[in-house]
Amino acid sequence: MKKVLLCDDSMLVRRQLRDYISQQRKDVTVIEAVNGIEAVEKYAIERPDLVLMDIVMPEMDGIGCLKSIRKLDPQAKIIVLSSVGNRETLLEALEAGALDFIQKPWTEKVINRILDLY
Repeated sequence: MKKVLLCDDSMLVRRQLRDYISQQRKDVTVIEAVNGIEAVEKYAIERPDLVLMDIVMPEMDGIGCLKSIRKLDPQAKIIVLSSVGNRETLLEALEAGALDFIQKPWTEKVINRILDLY
């Protein structure tokens, strides 16, 4: 069973992603975090196979969270899923260790591709 950690401060975004993944992928367990601090804590305990993470969040943003998770696990598979799509943010996320950057709003095709790849 594959584990995916969804980290987004928007309950709506988390619910939409969780519902879509749960309906389409019976072999995937979805774990949720509302901010970067909670995501790091849940990553340390759950060790998910994949993380889908927003950039703009309270308490700890996605870049800080990405760096913290990569310190725990240099092999962590983290995909940034954000509406902040400027070049600078994209480069910062990739330099911090993100494998990919998905622009919100996400599409089912893109989520399926990510789940198949990682």
